[in-house]
Amino acid sequence: MEEELKPMDAEQLREHAHQMVDFIADYYKSIETFPVLSQVQPGYLSKLLPDSAPNQPESLQNVLDDVRAKILPGVTHWQSPNYFAYYPSNSSVAGFLGEMLSAGINMVGFSWITSPAATELEMIVLDWLGKLLKLPEEFLSTGQGGGVIQGTASEAILVVLLAARDKVLRTVGKDALKKLVVYGSDQTHSAMQKACQIAGIHPVNCRLLKTDSSTNYSLVPELLSDAISQDISTGLIPFFLCATVGTTSSATVDPLLQLGKIAKSNGIWFHIDAAYAGSACVCPEYRCYLDGVEEADSFNMNAHKWFLTNFDCSALWVKDRYALIQSLSTNPEFLKNKASQTNMVVDYKDWQIPLGRRFRSLKLWMVLRLYGVEKLQCYIRNHINLAKYFEGLVAEDTRFEVVAPRIFSLVCFRLLPPNNNEDHGNKLNNDLLDAVNSTGKTLLSHTVLSGKYILRFAVGAPLTEERHVTAAWKVLQDEASALLGKCAIS
Repeated sequence: MEEELKPMDAEQLREHAHQMVDFIADYYKSIETFPVLSQVQPGYLSKLLPDSAPNQPESLQNVLDDVRAKILPGVTHWQSPNYFAYYPSNSSVAGFLGEMLSAGINMVGFSWITSPAATELEMIVLDWLGKLLKLPEEFLSTGQGGGVIQGTASEAILVVLLAARDKVLRTVGKDALKKLVVYGSDQTHSAMQKACQIAGIHPVNCRLLKTDSSTNYSLVPELLSDAISQDISTGLIPFFLCATVGTTSSATVDPLLQLGKIAKSNGIWFHIDAAYAGSACVCPEYRCYLDGVEEADSFNMNAHKWFLTNFDCSALWVKDRYALIQSLSTNPEFLKNKASQTNMVVDYKDWQIPLGRRFRSLKLWMVLRLYGVEKLQCYIRNHINLAKYFEGLVAEDTRFEVVAPRIFSLVCFRLLPPNNNEDHGNKLNNDLLDAVNSTGKTLLSHTVLSGKYILRFAVGAPLTEERHVTAAWKVLQDEASALLGKCAIS
């Protein structure tokens, strides 16, 4: 008979937490042995688990046995050193410890009074990170702006778009909603389109301006100016621009300074999405990619992508906190308290969509303290060097081509079709990606640039070393040889 697990007993927590930590540590020690991409079929788990919850308690060991036998086969291992898909989602010892502490304290910090340390640590740690990025002082908590941790970059874009929308509607009237126009490029993350849907912006008023290889797929300022002028001439109201530092498809960087000046001259809220590449900008040699951030009204980066902070932790800074508060605040009777009513404190409930929020700043605080700035910079530089190494391997094989200039740790490349027959190029690279990923030895993802199917190799997993990059390239070469051999036979 298993000992009854009490809702919260310190000694039981100690015993079971040790068991869980051992399990997780063993997982990381053996993570290379798992197929990177889960090999299960849809619906697999319902065949392995009962169709109702147990009436009586089960042992933690039995549960962990099921995790090992039934759950892990259905996991795609984002922390695997052989993971090169999408963008990284970093975990680390410091991030994990911060997550553990946050879970242990388990407070709901929607306003300052509910846990003063949660609010004040968040303000401090985002000031720290803002200073590392050399953000303008207007983004720090000492002024009219400040930083806040959102769950994801999608939430960050949504809340600033709502703030920008309501700010302009207070001037032109709510009936003008159908006239509001948003701008980005065709490389801007789809989160902006989703934010427009939620905010009630008409789909045709979400302008995704065309990019091409001549500007490395960055947003062209002249196209933006022309689009704004045309919209104004037809009675529409431009109000929001989203630029990107490190686009999802190719990690390109939009010309922030030029775009920012256009936005300012037209009274448009200028947001910069640096979800992926913002982390690299803590390195002095990459800070140049934020030149022009002084023109922005808001800026975000995901510490949970490439900054060793476990998901979720998306840092957002604004120059005008009151724009957020006016758009998102509520003040029901049950939330009223002296500190809030006298405006002595920050209540982060008014800077986000949900009321409740976790103690996420603990993770970022522990990462910054336990690694330090120099170690974090070395971590970023190592991944960029590994991407350079992979880029060199691709360049040495005449069957492949590098498609877009590598700026950070993403390499975009493709297998050239035999006889330069572009009609078969997209299918060939699609087949190559499927073949590589189905081996379970590595995992890549894809995009489409200028109509061409492109493979993406994103370096950023915490455990990745040069040998993993070399091994992934070997898989790519072997599968390419097999595919090209079939083409020659057919």
